[in-house]
Amino acid sequence: MVLPFADRTDAGRLLGQRLLRERLPAPLVVVALPRGGVPVALEVARALQAPLDLVIVRKIGAPWQRELAVAAVADGEAPVVEVDEGTAAATGADRDYLDREADLAWREIGRRRAAYLRGRPAMDLAGKTAVLVDDGIATGSTARAALHALRRRHAAHLVLAVPVAAHESLMELRLLCDRIVCLAEPQPLRAVGQHYIDFHQVGDAEVIAALDAAPRAGAQAAA
Repeated sequence: MVLPFADRTDAGRLLGQRLLRERLPAPLVVVALPRGGVPVALEVARALQAPLDLVIVRKIGAPWQRELAVAAVADGEAPVVEVDEGTAAATGADRDYLDREADLAWREIGRRRAAYLRGRPAMDLAGKTAVLVDDGIATGSTARAALHALRRRHAAHLVLAVPVAAHESLMELRLLCDRIVCLAEPQPLRAVGQHYIDFHQVGDAEVIAALDAAPRAGAQAAA
């Protein structure tokens, strides 16, 4: 695999081609991590002729260094909160702080789900293969929370699919899913965006347009 990818659409097309060779058990649902994972997931959904859904995750930053993730909150019937206990303790993120930030994150998750899906309920994953897609994985905290959330939705098989990821993070995430498909594992991986020529910030409008353009439920059977 030659890096960098041109953009997220390019990475998604390559990832979709690879997933077609995996012969994943049907029926399939592609689940994107917004916002950056959505353009990648759209191309995957098109390749697999599978519907596209979302699992929304919000990171909780350290008290004095907001970019350093100490926990992540994922949507579902109830919040899924994954805490990096070591980082939280080292940065002074105590239980009261985490509870307050988790509540704020949960409210933002609700706002985004309403904005993106406009009343459409989460897809039923029971008995299906859920393919979780993001534009890349560095530490893995977001993917970890998302995989736990999808497991709660009773997916029969969980597949984690990303264009680029840190090898160490994938090793940890293997315990949480049934299969991982990754196109490139550069050593070292300092930032996902370094492996894309165009890594613009994805806006809400782009997320909504991708969901509207994705295949509908039943596309696999029709194909």
